[in-house]
Amino acid sequence: MVVAYDGTNYCGWQIQPNGITIEEVLNVHLSELLGEEIVVKGASRTDSGVHSMGNIAFFDTNTRMAADKISFALNQRLPADIVVQSSEEVAKDWNPHNVDSTKVYEYRIRNSKMRMPLDRLYTYFYHYDLDVEAMNRGAKYLVGEHDFSSFASVKSQVNTFTRTLYDVSVSKENDIITIRCEGNGFLYNMVRIIAGTLIQVGCHKIAPEDVQEILEKRDREAAGPTAPAEGLVMISWTENEAE
Repeated sequence: MVVAYDGTNYCGWQIQPNGITIEEVLNVHLSELLGEEIVVKGASRTDSGVHSMGNIAFFDTNTRMAADKISFALNQRLPADIVVQSSEEVAKDWNPHNVDSTKVYEYRIRNSKMRMPLDRLYTYFYHYDLDVEAMNRGAKYLVGEHDFSSFASVKSQVNTFTRTLYDVSVSKENDIITIRCEGNGFLYNMVRIIAGTLIQVGCHKIAPEDVQEILEKRDREAAGPTAPAEGLVMISWTENEAE
C-alpha cells in the first residue's frame, strides 16, 4: 500500500508506548476490515511529526478481497489525516528493505519576515534571509556515496553509515525553500540534519565548502542542528528497474 499522512498528531510511524502511531492505526483498521490480525511493516520509519505523500506499507493476509479494493475499503475507516493512495498484491517474499530502491524526501522552509498560519504544520519558519545559491553549492558535496556519520543521530543503530545520495538540490518559490534529497536510503534524522546544516550555509554561518569537511569528520557534532520535524515530507519510495 502507498500511504500518505499528515504526521502532526502522531508519534511517528513505528508502534511505541508513548503515543499513537501510523502503524498502529493501520493495524487496527486493517484487522477490523479483513477479520484477522494484521501487522504492517513500512519502507520508512518516519519520526514524530513527519509527513508522507508516499510511504510503503506491506502485510500478509488470507483475505479474498481484491488487492486493489483494499485501499478504497480501508479509507472508509481511516481518520482524515491518513489515506491509502493505492494497494496491490506483491510476491510472498517481497520486502522493500531487500530491493534496490530510491527514496525521496523534501524539507520545506518558510523564509519570510512573518509566519503564515496556513502552512505552520508543514514548513519550518525561518525569518533570517537565506542564500539559496550558497545552500545549493553546499548541497552538492553530499551527492554520491559517503559515510554520513556526521549527518546521523547519535541514536542511530545501523551496521553501516554509508549511503548514496543521487541528488540534493535547493530551490525557492515565493517564500518557500525546498531541500530535496534523493537516495538509496537515509539514516535516523539524516535529512533533518542536512537541512539544519544547509540552513547554516544559507545564513553564512559556515561556507558551502565546509560541508565536505563536515562529511569527512564523521562526527555528529561537526554538522548543524537537527531541523524541526514539521518541515519534512517523505515524497516517495520507488523500486529501481533492473539494468
